[in-house]
Amino acid sequence: MRIRYVSGPTAILELGGLRLLTDPTFDEPGHYPVGSGLTKTSGPGVALDEIGPIDAVLLSHDQHPDNLDTSGREMLASVPLVLSTQSAADRIGVRALPNWAETELGPLTITGVPAVHGPPGTEHLVGEVTGFVLRGDGLPTVYVSGDNASLDVVREIAGRIGQVDVALLFAGAARTPLIPGADLTLNSRDAAEAARILGAGHVVPLHFEHWTHFTQGRETLAEPFAEHGSVHVLTPGEHVDVG
Repeated sequence: MRIRYVSGPTAILELGGLRLLTDPTFDEPGHYPVGSGLTKTSGPGVALDEIGPIDAVLLSHDQHPDNLDTSGREMLASVPLVLSTQSAADRIGVRALPNWAETELGPLTITGVPAVHGPPGTEHLVGEVTGFVLRGDGLPTVYVSGDNASLDVVREIAGRIGQVDVALLFAGAARTPLIPGADLTLNSRDAAEAARILGAGHVVPLHFEHWTHFTQGRETLAEPFAEHGSVHVLTPGEHVDVG
């Protein structure tokens, strides 16, 4: 398996002869007037016209531009399969993959798994979000967290799926005035705990830089993961072979 980090929540996954893309964000820096406003500080490490053909997009949610920006939204029409939430299916016409439902794509089984984008009980404020698990004969089991902030959700996934080989964890401790003082995604310590719960052999943090509402980043990941031997904190455009 090869993982190429693009920027923010966006990565290209090459697995089982397929090429998948997480949460497409390809805009240059700018401000988005959503809620109190979200500001992007850096463009992608891989330009949209350089990513090549994509077999499927794994879209954690469509309602926030740090997970689906203008360029990312436009490129969805060129992808044969986009999996996301029922809310995204209703709004933008992608395919819903409910929690614990499965779909087959080549040698892969893709399972929708829960995600909670903030403290319990705030779903009506932040909207519906999903994560994904990828499995296949002879292939590593891969977990893509999406914008999940709940370790209880991670425990539920581990209880139903079992150990994963590779965990892509959205780990920037996002905060906005929408829910003051609350992490809307995993912070660095919770990301390390999530990796432990999942028994993940390899961890690739995503969604920890390039937006001003992230309160933790590259510099806060080292200490919590000090005892985990295979954490790959990539720079934009860089790739790693795992699994």
